[in-house]
Amino acid sequence: MRVIVLIGFAFFVALVAACGVDGEPEKPGAERDAPKVTVSGSARVGVIF
Repeated sequence: MRVIVLIGFAFFVALVAACGVDGEPEKPGAERDAPKVTVSGSARVGVIF
């Protein structure tokens, strides 16, 4: 039982230690706020006999 708790604690410490590895958070720029997906086209609904 102690081994399982020790492994769980080691995993938790490793997970928390990885936080912030890539540096300080960066504020998103204006170009990230702009939409990059456009949708265009047409649609028809009906019955053909």
